[in-house]
Amino acid sequence: MNDTLLSDSGRVCKLMTLAARIESFRELVEEWLRGLYHGMISHPAYEKIEQQAEDDEDAFMLACFPDAFGIPSPISYYTAELLPYLEDEFEAWERRMWDRGSLLERKGHQYHF
Repeated sequence: MNDTLLSDSGRVCKLMTLAARIESFRELVEEWLRGLYHGMISHPAYEKIEQQAEDDEDAFMLACFPDAFGIPSPISYYTAELLPYLEDEFEAWERRMWDRGSLLERKGHQYHF
């Protein structure tokens, strides 16, 4: 089979075989998936975003349940209603807060102090 074709405008166009088109598509998908993986998993910003989300969750939980650490709060009576919905997160958060040296230590590490 001839790999060239003369188009209406007189230009010579190259016909791609099925195998070549599949290979071209596979390379395009591979490049796209490599970029997706890099952006979602291996990019350094992923860790920073994850740490920031954890810090935001810690701040929310501390605002809702400060009496877990001996900080008196007048809103604890109202936020106690959230406890059944946040039970699993509360246990993990409390363990994480007690294991952590201090919030200042974590922030200092985050900003290279």
